[in-house]
Amino acid sequence: MQCAYYDSDTCRSCTLIPVPHATQVERKQAGLEGLIRDAIGGRADGIDWQPALLSAEQGFRTKAKMVVGGTMDEPTIGILDARGRGVDLRDCPLYPEPLAASFPVLARFVHVARLEPYDVPARRGELKHVIVTLAPNGELMARLVMRSTEALARIRKHLPWLLEELPGLAVLTVNVLPEHKAVLEGEREIVLTERGSLAMEMGDVVLHLRPQSFFQTNTAIARGLYAQVAGWVDDAAPATVWDLYCGVGGFALHCIAPGRAVVGVESSEQAVESARTSAEELAREGRPGADEALFVAADATMWASEQELVPDLVIVNPPRRGIGAELAGWLEASGVRTVVYSSCNAVTLARDLAAMPSLAPVRGRLLDMFPHTAHYEAVVLLERR
Repeated sequence: MQCAYYDSDTCRSCTLIPVPHATQVERKQAGLEGLIRDAIGGRADGIDWQPALLSAEQGFRTKAKMVVGGTMDEPTIGILDARGRGVDLRDCPLYPEPLAASFPVLARFVHVARLEPYDVPARRGELKHVIVTLAPNGELMARLVMRSTEALARIRKHLPWLLEELPGLAVLTVNVLPEHKAVLEGEREIVLTERGSLAMEMGDVVLHLRPQSFFQTNTAIARGLYAQVAGWVDDAAPATVWDLYCGVGGFALHCIAPGRAVVGVESSEQAVESARTSAEELAREGRPGADEALFVAADATMWASEQELVPDLVIVNPPRRGIGAELAGWLEASGVRTVVYSSCNAVTLARDLAAMPSLAPVRGRLLDMFPHTAHYEAVVLLERR
């Protein structure tokens, strides 16, 4: 991928741009296999590694997390430099055209609604970030991360202008982040449009993404990941499936089948509500098993340890910290016969596999979720021996 920002030393976020894409993936695959081999020794020899699922080299990132800098009249949308000043990256080649086309409109909205960009060194101003997500059908969700609600009336006043200039905008929210700290968003979310969620069509399942719900930034690879896991689950033919850390229900909803009891567990109430909405839609469409799917808002480890019955198969999709010693210990001792582990951090994946010696990894796949960086997604199928 050619990137003018990288070539001019304006942005070096994509550290592997000089490395051919195929070589990037080969090195990631070798690193993944090496980490797991070091952690579990000879148990790694039984893994059938499927070919890596490759991403497009550019235009693949369907969620933009952009820092707003500059001034109300000349805002920047991108990152901050070493001095805390805004650097405009609205022409970044990672973003597909419908998403990139929203950046200049949002920049004009900063001017129209008189939203003062937050000055990090001076600790003054209002607008900190814009977070934009693109759905497969071309619709957008935009979130304005503000220091306070001072500009809320002006945003509401000029919302018709924004909707006219950006007709694909389905959801607009204001997220309130009053603290001066290095985080992306605050806890309070104010929905300003009639709709409060974005419909993400993932094959034959529609996921309803609410503003604070986690979703992968590479939708094409996420779709492949869901299909991969659903295929492994169907091969195992379990009667009961738990999807722990289920988020908006991506894995659980793809695993619904006649006669199969599926439970998704997630700590985020918003994400659980989204999953329930999707399950209800599938039930109305007549999908067998959809009306039996259950989604629970709870801590995954605590919930699992409190259940009397053990499922046939467990899917885990934890954050970067991994599932941790307690849940790994529970899975090891539980007797569950099949586990599917989806991971965005191979270091913690390898650590957790080492803590479950009775569960042997038999299949694995690397998913090229984050080209031009050292990061990737990995998924491993474990069977009890």
